[in-house]
Amino acid sequence: MTDMSGTKPPRGDFSDSDPEDKEELTEMVCLESDLQDGKMMEVEVGHHAVLLTRCEGKFSALANQCSHYGAPLSKGVLTGNKVRCPWHGSCFNVLTGDLEEFPGMDGLPCHKVKIQNSKVYVSVNKKDLRHQKRMMYMGGAVPGVTHTILLLGGGAASLICAETLRQKNFGGRIIMVSRDNLLPYDKTRLSKVMNVENDTIVLRGMEFFHRYDIEVWLEKNAQSLDTEKKTLTFEDGSVQNYDQILISTGCRAKCLDLPGMKLDNVKMLETPEDARQIHAAGVGSKVVLVGTSFVGMEVASYMLDKASSITVIGSSELPYQNTLGREVGKITMMMLSQKNVKFYMNDSVIDIKGVDGKVKEVVLKSGKVIPADVLIVGIGSIPNSEFLTGTTVQMNSKNFVIVDKYMRTNVPDVFCAGDLASFPLNIAKNQLVNIGHWQLAQAQGRIAALNMLGKNIELTSVPFYWTVLLGYGEGYTDLVMKGSLEENKFLALYIKNDEVIAAAGLDYDPAVSAVAERLFSGKVITKKEAQSDDLSWLHLS
Repeated sequence: MTDMSGTKPPRGDFSDSDPEDKEELTEMVCLESDLQDGKMMEVEVGHHAVLLTRCEGKFSALANQCSHYGAPLSKGVLTGNKVRCPWHGSCFNVLTGDLEEFPGMDGLPCHKVKIQNSKVYVSVNKKDLRHQKRMMYMGGAVPGVTHTILLLGGGAASLICAETLRQKNFGGRIIMVSRDNLLPYDKTRLSKVMNVENDTIVLRGMEFFHRYDIEVWLEKNAQSLDTEKKTLTFEDGSVQNYDQILISTGCRAKCLDLPGMKLDNVKMLETPEDARQIHAAGVGSKVVLVGTSFVGMEVASYMLDKASSITVIGSSELPYQNTLGREVGKITMMMLSQKNVKFYMNDSVIDIKGVDGKVKEVVLKSGKVIPADVLIVGIGSIPNSEFLTGTTVQMNSKNFVIVDKYMRTNVPDVFCAGDLASFPLNIAKNQLVNIGHWQLAQAQGRIAALNMLGKNIELTSVPFYWTVLLGYGEGYTDLVMKGSLEENKFLALYIKNDEVIAAAGLDYDPAVSAVAERLFSGKVITKKEAQSDDLSWLHLS
């Protein structure tokens, strides 16, 4: 495709220009001999934590708090010039502070380092003490560039795609279309902080989109796509032309096929408003959860000190059985059972009964009847791909869109990313998989943007699930456990064909990040190595 970058200078971040911002604090933080090559440590400058690294003899300093949720990077894993967060796997270049892997969205400020008389001095700009994040420089629209990129979906993939396009100085028109009534927000928090206010989870404010010339259309649903005419028709009758399109419409919650789903206080968690309603209805109430997914277990944990009782109904023998395995499922069930959560496993709901239009009890296949003031259904999801019916866009038997390593569909100029995409996973020998996870959606949005610009860059990210699971463990044959399940401090290594393919951990940082780094680099972790008592490669010291 032709180069659509403009000559418009990049716009800066939103930092203030207070004269005091130019002031620096300088402190001697350690001796040169205190930090060996290839190592890192936390030091303090002006009562603020700074990460000091030494790579190939060169000292570097940057903010020590991950730009995602503030984890101490000094507790993470350093590989070459890259540090990986111990909590959620975000990666940063220690020389530049640039973000190199999601789920973080911003880079980190770097600080000056000087060696004098074998002593290491770090100088920190006062502004950087107030701003622990650094937004990447981005361009805007350029007059006369008419190329239009349409981003269908208002989630992580579309947002990162838009940002990446502007970071690479794409000067055309960017339109992000969302069915939500809210700007892109952190959906991962809905099951963790359910009484959430919208402004606390929005990832970028409207000022950001205006500043970088990214149009955002809210509350618009796609009806049909014409890939020959390159037009998208919406349910309100409007039509938009495009030159390239990213489809990232995600999935929606699957309902129980029962009449009682229409009763009051039967909920599914999809939006911030859903989360607030579940919180309000659950306080002091008898809460029943159907489904033992990650989200279901997080909601159960959130409700522990709020609901009068919590009951979980699962179709398998144990929670997470098909993803994390029996051992982790057992410990999850035990931990929640100790807090008076009641489980009914190998069972299912056959009826939802109500009184005066409100849910009153849930009838199980086993014959048990569970009193319920609130019923929360989390039994899976359905892809939002109906509008693609009749197009030549290739989908699998479950109606997920098939893409290649470049996030391209089989139709030119049509890309797909996020929960809707079935994509070849690098660490699973390019097996086509569908993984509905935030960090991967971000990574796919970035790859889609780069390849819209003709960069020919493949997706290589390793799936990283909020401190619990890393990799792709489907079809594992052996499990190696480190630590103690009983003490709630463990690392589970999943083995297939005598190689580690995934890991799960609890309070065992930064082991999961260490595994992620090994898998990302393409270095095999053998079953023998996993079983060994030598854990030095896990960076636990």
